Amino acid sequence: MDGDNIQTDSGLGSDFDDDFDPLIGVNDPALLTERYLDRELSWLAFNQRVLELAEDPDLPALERANFLAIFASNLDEFFMVRVAGLKRRILTGLAVPTNIGRAPQDALSDISTTAHVLQARHAHAFQDLVSPALAEAGIDIVNWDTLDDADRRSLRDYFSNQIFPVLMPLAVDPVHPFPYISGLSLNLAVRVRNSKTGKQEFARLKVPTMLPRFVRVDRREKADSVRFITLEDLIANHLGDLFPGMDILEHHVFRVTRNEDVEIEEDETENLIKALEKELLRRRFGPPIRLEITEDMDEVTLGLLVRELDVTDQEVYRLPAPLDLGGLFDLRIDRPDLRYVKHVPTTAVQLLAPEPNAEPDIFSAISRRDILLHHPYESFATSVQAFLEQAAADPDVLAIKQTLYRTSGDSPIVEALIAAAESGKQVLALVEIKARFDEQANITWARKLEKAGVHVVYGLVGLKTHCKLALVVRNEDGVLRHYSHIGTGNYNPKTSRLYEDLGLLTADPQVGKDLTRLFNELSGYAIEKKFKRLLVAPLHLRRALLKSIATETAAAQAGKPSGIRIKVNSMVDEAIIDALYRASQARVPIEIWVRGICSLKPGVPGMSETIKVRSILGRYLEHSRIFSFHTNGDPQVYIGSADMMHRNLDRRVEALVRLVDPDHLTEIDALFTRAMDDRTSSWWLDSSGEWTRHHLDGSGHPLDDMQNRLMQQISLRKRPAGRR
Repeated sequence: MDGDNIQTDSGLGSDFDDDFDPLIGVNDPALLTERYLDRELSWLAFNQRVLELAEDPDLPALERANFLAIFASNLDEFFMVRVAGLKRRILTGLAVPTNIGRAPQDALSDISTTAHVLQARHAHAFQDLVSPALAEAGIDIVNWDTLDDADRRSLRDYFSNQIFPVLMPLAVDPVHPFPYISGLSLNLAVRVRNSKTGKQEFARLKVPTMLPRFVRVDRREKADSVRFITLEDLIANHLGDLFPGMDILEHHVFRVTRNEDVEIEEDETENLIKALEKELLRRRFGPPIRLEITEDMDEVTLGLLVRELDVTDQEVYRLPAPLDLGGLFDLRIDRPDLRYVKHVPTTAVQLLAPEPNAEPDIFSAISRRDILLHHPYESFATSVQAFLEQAAADPDVLAIKQTLYRTSGDSPIVEALIAAAESGKQVLALVEIKARFDEQANITWARKLEKAGVHVVYGLVGLKTHCKLALVVRNEDGVLRHYSHIGTGNYNPKTSRLYEDLGLLTADPQVGKDLTRLFNELSGYAIEKKFKRLLVAPLHLRRALLKSIATETAAAQAGKPSGIRIKVNSMVDEAIIDALYRASQARVPIEIWVRGICSLKPGVPGMSETIKVRSILGRYLEHSRIFSFHTNGDPQVYIGSADMMHRNLDRRVEALVRLVDPDHLTEIDALFTRAMDDRTSSWWLDSSGEWTRHHLDGSGHPLDDMQNRLMQQISLRKRPAGRR
């Protein structure tokens, strides 16, 4: 859990003082004890913002359906990890208080209350808002009861040929115990009666995950309108085929969420991959933490499920069908008019070849000056991916070193590393096999890389390696030169088209030396603290950030200009928040741009009056992390992988790189100015923890969509003649 203190013996062990000075200038004792917003409720508030996008009638209908699916997927992971963690604390007797000092049991109660409201609102958004909008556009999700005889005959043939052969009904009786229910699977609870003996029985039927969740009713390839029926509805109306000679009394859909967090007791004497693989097997059998049922389920069936799954009333969620709206991801329909206008990322201007038919030389471009990339507005494929592919093919490149936290299947990044190793280059891949829910995929990649001759390492005991780093060593006329990439996002070509991230390509020898030292520490036994342009966690990132905040505080107290701007996914760490409170009391202007969780309370008189917090959500997932400090007119600006959470600052290897190019500093400044502008569509956080959406002006006109605006501006940057 994020609040646990984990000691490590590595060279990157925590190097800061846990004793923080109390807030200065705060006279109200309540402010000292109630100065944080609850992180779990703040996360649920983030998912509510996602839901508000689904509810927005001005967004394209299929994008609204996609936001419903994102909400559902987010909530699944929240239960599997965060709720599971709180429940585990209670069951193991380690009832560590939450970040605002509440007992885990109280936190679970509040989470349950809020989650019940949100899931009901989510179901309503589908039933009464998004589904009608889809229907108006010619996409109907229908029920079996509304179909005519011709439709039913067509679907019966499809059921008999494509679905029936893979179904596996499981009876429950003295000979057949209650079956294991896999996490996140859709299931039918079926109660039947023997027509001869009159005895009632119970059976469970799993809805196959390998089949399409939404089945086309009209089988024609092209039609003015399309209709779908859910797979579980189709199966439920053919139960007679599965239970011949039995009377079907009741059938209801249910879904179980299990504790699927992985905890590994790392021991240097044990093979980490083998330990992780054993834990992944145990994950499948984690205890249930949520039971979703359709609202029409009878009490007899519900009682059986509650008893056999050992869940509490608080953990039961009664909802209208269909359950698992994450299945809307599978609603893939070729209707561009119902989606965001397609955006094709542009190649960064500095990476374009001067002539249309010339091959770009990425090394020459980087050697001219640092290049700041902004994905997905600028292409990942023609920048980071091309950088590594060119390095793999270049005979002058001697070595490539890279971290891999999450990547995609059939990854061109991994293929480039394999090609480099097979051509005789020295290649080091630091694969983080403990990346949550990507563990098995990363183990597979690690083994594939090892077989190709890549030196694969797994980081340091007790720490996840979360930094996004690539280093290329090239021989240029007998001199070794370093080319580096430091990013805020993963080396994943697929998510690079959906996640907003920043990355720096640089030939600065100082950055190259910093990365060389850091990779040596991660792969060997070196202990190095002398980084010049990098801030590294858990070695000294926390201390450096606290020092920068203190510098701004002292400047404001001395009557000098000051300012702090921070963009993160999560703002939870108490020490950082307290330092920002102290800065605010000194009247430092502070702007926090956060996507998800924020435990900081802005705008509290006497504590945080100068702090503004904004959140921006849209077609892209805001993912970059930026830290900007005024520093008496000499801005210190960093980008990197770290959020303001205990796990990032204390239990992960993170890296921030300082931007030095004046144009890059100007670009970051303009980015913040636009994000915090009242004319930009965003959510505003108040001191009570409420987020309010501001997306219309006083006349009801839409405010500026920052992501669309950036898309337009970046695509229009000055380019060589005839190049785009």
